[in-house]
Amino acid sequence: MQDFTDQLSAIRTRLDEAAVYLRVADLEMRRPQLEAEASRPDLWDDQERARQVTSELASVSEDLDLFGRLGQEVDDVDTLQLMAREELDESLEPEIIEALAAIRAQLDDLEVRSLFTGEFDERDAVCLVKSGEGGTDAQDWAEMLLRMYNRWADRRGYEVEITSVSEGTEAGLSSAEFILKGRNAYGMMQSEHGVHRLVRISPFNNEGKRQTAFAAVQVAPFFEEVSDEIEIDEKDLRIDTYRSSGAGGQHVNVTDSAVRITHLPTGLVTSCQNERSQHQNKDRAMKMLASKLLDLERKKRDDEIAGITGEQRNVGFGSQIRSYVLQPYQMVKDLRSEHETANVDSVLSGEIEPFMEAWLRWTRAQGVAGD
Repeated sequence: MQDFTDQLSAIRTRLDEAAVYLRVADLEMRRPQLEAEASRPDLWDDQERARQVTSELASVSEDLDLFGRLGQEVDDVDTLQLMAREELDESLEPEIIEALAAIRAQLDDLEVRSLFTGEFDERDAVCLVKSGEGGTDAQDWAEMLLRMYNRWADRRGYEVEITSVSEGTEAGLSSAEFILKGRNAYGMMQSEHGVHRLVRISPFNNEGKRQTAFAAVQVAPFFEEVSDEIEIDEKDLRIDTYRSSGAGGQHVNVTDSAVRITHLPTGLVTSCQNERSQHQNKDRAMKMLASKLLDLERKKRDDEIAGITGEQRNVGFGSQIRSYVLQPYQMVKDLRSEHETANVDSVLSGEIEPFMEAWLRWTRAQGVAGD
């Protein structure tokens, strides 16, 4: 009968570490306070405060429940292995091995949360995918990226609210903007901010030549209410209204009241076309614009080189953060973390979490090296 004592000891050490980075002691004090506030009959008189309280309570409860469940599972496996050793019952060994593997996998997922150290990592994200150099292939590539993020979000249990779509001239998309909703949505999605490069045999080239195409992804934390944090002068805005030319049910509901807002001093552009009225589309677009402006100001304060829009490098050669090669070989490689895989199909089907986690670890390592 195999001795699992050392493995269980290592898992308990990881669980003790989780108690530190999850701040379990603080959360245990915080939960009753949130529960009391959430039960107040007048809570929803202030809807923004109510959303904050219920969201924080859900996050705190999720962390504490998961931590408690993992501790119980470790105790159960410990008891099972002691019983198996006392009775010399080797038939229980596969069950113990499987249970330990499941606990390790949950701890791996839990440890990713320790990488979210940014001020806005837990927030939703406002995202823009737009085609770059490469003509029709670039527009097709932009649509492929949007589909990849949709599939990833669906697997993770995130909601994707597509706010506007601009169709390509022949195929694909010129651009698409969406709000990604879910815990740590911005923390995960910020790894995708930058230029993505695709190399393949072009389906739009009659000679079957290899084609390189580029698309850019822009990501900022989304704020439902930002009026107290930033003021936008109406004189700085150009507001255009137009009829949606989207693909109906494929991407977005067609309306006659789409709104595009351009912030003239920064060149930031947001648009919305999926609400029922022009007023609602404008309100949604303004919230997205304010979120991007806040992110831009934050990055300026942090002395970051790249902003959220015009300051980003050209969407073409020499500026990519990740390459997706379909021919002459198959490889997806992130040029920052150097994480790579030959399973291109799985990546394009939404298996991008390993790249996101590698980027988070790389970012933390860069910060430590900088210190």
